[in-house]
Amino acid sequence: MKLVLIGAGYVGLVSGACFAELGHSVTCVDTDEQKIAALRNGQTPIYEPGLSELVMKNSVEGRLKFTTDCAGPVQEADAVFIAVGTPSSRRGDGYADLSYVYAAATDIAPYLNEYTVVVDKSTVPVGTARQVARTIQAVNPRAEFDVVSNPEFLREGAAISDFLNPDRVVVGADSDKAAETMRRIYDPLCLSGRPLLVTSLESAELIKYTSNAFLALKISFVNEIANLCESVGADVLDVARGIGLDGRIGTAFLKPGPGYGGSCFPKDCKALLRIAQEHGASLRIMESAVEVNDAQKARMVHKIRKALDGSECGKTIGVLGLAFKPETDDMRDSAALSILPRLIENGARVRAHDPEAMEIASALLPEVEMVSDPRSVADGADVLVLMTEWKQYLDLDLCELKSRMKTPLLIDLRNIFDPVKAAKLGFTYIGVGRTKVKP
Repeated sequence: MKLVLIGAGYVGLVSGACFAELGHSVTCVDTDEQKIAALRNGQTPIYEPGLSELVMKNSVEGRLKFTTDCAGPVQEADAVFIAVGTPSSRRGDGYADLSYVYAAATDIAPYLNEYTVVVDKSTVPVGTARQVARTIQAVNPRAEFDVVSNPEFLREGAAISDFLNPDRVVVGADSDKAAETMRRIYDPLCLSGRPLLVTSLESAELIKYTSNAFLALKISFVNEIANLCESVGADVLDVARGIGLDGRIGTAFLKPGPGYGGSCFPKDCKALLRIAQEHGASLRIMESAVEVNDAQKARMVHKIRKALDGSECGKTIGVLGLAFKPETDDMRDSAALSILPRLIENGARVRAHDPEAMEIASALLPEVEMVSDPRSVADGADVLVLMTEWKQYLDLDLCELKSRMKTPLLIDLRNIFDPVKAAKLGFTYIGVGRTKVKP
């Protein structure tokens, strides 16, 4: 089938490349001329494992194209996916900014000649699909189309696998014709046993927000339990495993740390709260989860400060990891952006490394010294802080890091190191939700 993706950002580019891999003819449209030029030359604007190779493969084989002009591709498309950003409103009120979604609807409307399915792929509040339909109808009253909601469930760092091996495909549609078109698009996945769930437009829109909110809730919950573990002398990893082995609970997203971040959870949780308030509903548990997450990041500042005998002033802090999670260069709402500025304001010197995010982080954290060798963060450091659990950090020689440090103090905000082993090597080890271990 002929598909058009409006927006060549994270969701649009990953989805476009994966649709092409499924055998469809795909055109990604974006207004950023430099981005499109780079993509035509085989250069991807984001880091995502396997994405560059997938884009190159399908471009060479002729199934994936890039352009700044939507007219021709939209006229020939069976389906047009709107995959633009929906960031939090600049007003700071938590609402999703839908200006890019409605602008995309306005742009494609004049070129909808024959029957076309317009797909909301972006994460949008309840009611957006119907407003997109009204927008298109106002611009082109003769257009024959249906709008459907098809939310994405892509984890950064595992997006290609998530797309090609989904737990489910959710389609919100009002017409059988639109639902059938979506079944044809996803037929290669459905034939391999992946369930396709057809719902109303409103249900599909709410499924996306609710999924992210529930996962964020699990993270906030385990972080609160981690804080309790520190108070009573329990180990949160044992507690999380003990409850996670219960099939009703599961182990996913029960890993304590410095709080959730990224492009989805923070903005989606706040947007869901606004949706509820706007419709006279109460989501007190979700309100608490957001508060707990903000407090957890502040708690990490206190944890580092306390380990440095109550003051970070004049101390050198080595940081491993800056992105909000491994296998991505995404810095949006990363723990580093909340924690490191507070330490620097109080007189700390911070030296950091990240395998992929340093270029982006340099602009956001100009006072942080970026180093290309992760071992260098330990040079003369009073404390070493593991911020992001990149696998390559597990391969670092702790003995060498200790020899470079001024003080052998290791604060592991992701609990990836063995406390006993670290202590035997001469470190004072501090984790999240774990008992402090001294040499």
